[in-house]
Amino acid sequence: MEKRVRVRFAPSPTGGLHMGGVRTALFNYLFAKKHGGDFILRIEDTDQTRFVEGAEEYIINALKWCGIAPNEGVGFGNGQYAPYRQSERKELGIYKKYADKLIESGHAYYAFDTPEELEDMRKRLEAAKMSAPQYNAVTRQTMRNSITLPEDEVKKLLDGGAKYVIRLKVPRNEEIRFHDIIRGWVVVNSSQVDDKVLLKSDGMPTYHLAHIVDDIEMKISHAVRGEEWLPSAPAHILIYRYLGLEDEMPQLAHLPLILNPDGNGKISKREARFPVFPLSWKDPREAAPYTGYKEAGYYPEAFVNILALLGWNPGNNQEIFSLDELANLFEFERVNKSGAKFDPEKAKWFNQQYLRKKSDEELAESFAPMLKEKGFEKNKAFMVEFCKLVKEKVQFVHEFWEQGKYVFIAPTSYDEKVLAKKWNAQSKELFFSVLETFKNVSTWNAQTLHDTFENLTKEKGKIDMQLLRVLTTGVGGGPHLFDMLALIGKEETLNRLVKALSTLN
Repeated sequence: MEKRVRVRFAPSPTGGLHMGGVRTALFNYLFAKKHGGDFILRIEDTDQTRFVEGAEEYIINALKWCGIAPNEGVGFGNGQYAPYRQSERKELGIYKKYADKLIESGHAYYAFDTPEELEDMRKRLEAAKMSAPQYNAVTRQTMRNSITLPEDEVKKLLDGGAKYVIRLKVPRNEEIRFHDIIRGWVVVNSSQVDDKVLLKSDGMPTYHLAHIVDDIEMKISHAVRGEEWLPSAPAHILIYRYLGLEDEMPQLAHLPLILNPDGNGKISKREARFPVFPLSWKDPREAAPYTGYKEAGYYPEAFVNILALLGWNPGNNQEIFSLDELANLFEFERVNKSGAKFDPEKAKWFNQQYLRKKSDEELAESFAPMLKEKGFEKNKAFMVEFCKLVKEKVQFVHEFWEQGKYVFIAPTSYDEKVLAKKWNAQSKELFFSVLETFKNVSTWNAQTLHDTFENLTKEKGKIDMQLLRVLTTGVGGGPHLFDMLALIGKEETLNRLVKALSTLN
């Protein structure tokens, strides 16, 4: 019988959830959705020293905003495998049971080394020009542990309450092979793997033990995580093997990094050019807050669409996808091995595509509060018409103001480049005729204004339409001119023409 698809997103509450973490959650969500499986949120809070207040709530809220809510886990409902916080699971004694099993089988050992002794070891190895000083099959022979100490002394230390950690006993020179859905077969020699700490002195498991125990206990079918965990995977394979659980372990998939736009390093939260968090995040340990995609004006659908195409190839030229479309197409085999460069300008383009899909009514509703902050309130019909005019020129709703503020505020200056080319005594005289003609327009709408202007042009000769735009708005470009003048209204348009003609020589 085929194993039910059960995947988990398992972040640590050590800070805000950045876009790389959201993409991991998204790929898990899509895979579960495609196969009718379960998507679980598990909080891996084994490192209590790095716990950040508010981080867990932020993770939950971010997933909800993105529309990729788990169907089980912290903040999303308990199933038969609750609790889902590792700190709570530790109290049930789950992890120690597995650590003890490794001790009993000889595949793990007690290490009593003090922080000072560990530091001395690192210094000795650095002095000996070791490229990566680590606690391993060679160096453990010089340290204080249950391998080097007599059995009675080990018993005495344990009975006396001495501080210890439990470490994985990695073999000295053994080939470790495992299959990754994205990368294929990976082969590593055990000499490159250190003796990972499995259980800390406070009884709290490390990630290396805890995630394995939880994945087994929660019947996880696929373990999907970032490629930064790839170097640790050989140790994890050994733990499964030594616990006799290799046949039950989930299939592994290590996702490529999201790289900064230059491609010379992974994306950092300190990127000033664009957000890296889904929602704004204030780290209590830092002075400045980080603006999120939501607060920067992005739609959640656009943000998710951006992330989906960072490292995953749909197999066609389509770029805009709904969540259902993404889920239908998604397979880990289509995820690239190499890192994916993030393009901030392309991200804006994605948002623009989703903005254009919104109805004018929706856009009007979104822009109305922003307009009110500027001191203006208009009726719904006016706002809908305004958004219809301006939306092709913007990428974000908040840009409506900059693109069309002249609709609400009469110009105080005029495009100098246009005036330098086109404004003279003759054109000024023509626009006095435009003013007088417009005064007599009884039905003030775009079509009437267009026809009136065209008829006047036939009578007087060429009248520059761009100059009409500059005199009424101050700028040389924008949406359809007569639609805009119809929206501004007859009285206001005439007042603006009078002011321009009296101001410009």
